[in-house]
Formats: sequence, structure tokens, C-alpha cells
Amino acid sequence: MSSSIVVAGVTSLYMAVPVTDFPLPYVREQFPEWMRAEVSGAACHIASTLHALGDEAGLCTLVGEDLAGEAISMSLRARGLWGPGVVPAPRSSLGVVLVTPNGQRSGHPYVAAVNTIEYPVEVFRRLVCGADLAVLTNTAFVRPLLGAACEEGVPIAVDVHLITDVDDAYNRPWLDVADIIFCSHERLPCPPREWVAKIFHRYPGCTVAAVGLGERGCVMGLADGVLVEVAAVAPRGVVSTAGAGDALFASFLHSWLATRNPVAALEDAVLHAGWKVGDTFPGATSLTAMELARLRESHPAVTLLGRWDASA
Repeated sequence: MSSSIVVAGVTSLYMAVPVTDFPLPYVREQFPEWMRAEVSGAACHIASTLHALGDEAGLCTLVGEDLAGEAISMSLRARGLWGPGVVPAPRSSLGVVLVTPNGQRSGHPYVAAVNTIEYPVEVFRRLVCGADLAVLTNTAFVRPLLGAACEEGVPIAVDVHLITDVDDAYNRPWLDVADIIFCSHERLPCPPREWVAKIFHRYPGCTVAAVGLGERGCVMGLADGVLVEVAAVAPRGVVSTAGAGDALFASFLHSWLATRNPVAALEDAVLHAGWKVGDTFPGATSLTAMELARLRESHPAVTLLGRWDASA
């Protein structure tokens, strides 16, 4: 089933570069075995994944009128993501991701060029009217769009990434209005189950709260108290984990909207993200819904059900 989803946020020209290890030792010059330049960024990766899975993904983003912007524009057109939500800006967002042989990554996004730009709210409002879902990434220029999504009555999904505090001042505007909240485990101040409980207690409008656990998969809580744990699987091995959280988030949203089965949706999401990290640039490749279904037959999920609201 195809859903109409509007995604707002950054699209960037990224360079992926292999490194030996972290911390990175100083080397005056070296010749890496591979290097890739691709168009990604959170909003682009999410929209591209949704589009590949069969959804109607409207992308609201800023693209610079510069050399990087030319590459970004060509990529968005080739991937079927170019549309009225793509708005010109003086300069483009850029990024570099460093990747070790075991897939560990260090991202260096440069978004200052777009964070000072005011995205036209009316453009977003026209696209989000009647949509099934609004995915509002937590980049600065998206904040003014939160109110428009609420006024249109569209459910909102957010990924607050490396959050450390349930009352985080920067992310509060997103958390206050979100129906679906994802984040990474990397900087949480408590175990994932406890974090899920904190989210539901602090933000009662939330219906789904999930924590990506990297090589351990994902934990998701539902508003009714159910806790779902899905173990990670990497059908092609792990080459780069850059963008794995975006892949998990987008894939869950597609399957959840299509089936309204959150458990099956999380199983699909973990599998798709695990497949993507087998590429040197996970944001540049995605499975179709049919391909993902076939992969699921050969890689069944290992899932545990419990309660986040039960006493320890």
C-alpha cells in the first residue's frame, strides 16, 4: 500500500572516506582504497528510502545555487524526488563521513549554509495538506513548519538522533507535537527501556517511541505498554553504518503506515537497515517493498515482546 508522506529537512552532498581507525592518527598523505561522493542528508535519505519502498514522498528541502547544488539537483531528479518542495538557497549543505573497516562512522555535516534560510511555510503547507504523515527532521529551518503540520492535523514523526535529555531544550518543539519518536542509544543517560518510559510519561501524545541500538537492533515501546525488541541482522555484512538510523526510521514508517502492525514494521525496518549497512554509502541504495519481502523470507526476525511499564 502506498502512503503520502512529506519529509522536511536537509539534503547534502556527502563525501565518504575510509580511515584506518578512531582516533584518527595523523598521516601527511595517503591513498584510500575507495571514496564516494553521493547525495544524502537525513531528509533526502528518508525520502529516498520511502520512495523506493513505494510511497509518495514529497521532499521539502533547500538546494544551493552552487556547484554542489547542481549535483544535488541531478540526483534528486534521477531518484524521483524533485518537486515543488525543493526550494533554492544561496549555498548547499555539505558533509563528510569517515568510515573504519568495521563500519564505524564519524559524520561531519555542514548545515550552516542552510540553517540561516527561512523555508517558506506556505510551500510546506500545500504539500502536507491531506498527507498521511509528516516527517519533520530536527534541523533548524524545519522548526517553523511544526505548527503548520499540527494545524493540518497530520500525524508527525521525528528522529531526535543523539539526544541526551528527555527535556532537551533544542528538541522540545519537535517532541511536544510528535506521534512517533525515534532516537539513537549512543548518548542516552539510561537504559533504552527506561528512556521509552520517560518519553511516554513526558510526552503523552506520543504513540510510538523507539531507540536504535546499532549492532543490537532496536527497542520500541507502544503507548499501551508493549515493548518490542528486534535483534539486528546484516545480510551483506557491515561496511558502513552511516545513515543506519535514517534507514531504520524511514523503513518503519513505510511498513507501519502500510500495515498498522508496529511489530512487523519494526522487523522490516531492522532488516532493511541491516541490509543497507552492507554498502559503502547506505544512503544511496534501497530495496523495493517486494525485494524486502523476499529478503525477509531468508532472514526471519528474532523478536521479543515485553512491557516497558512493568516493574523491574
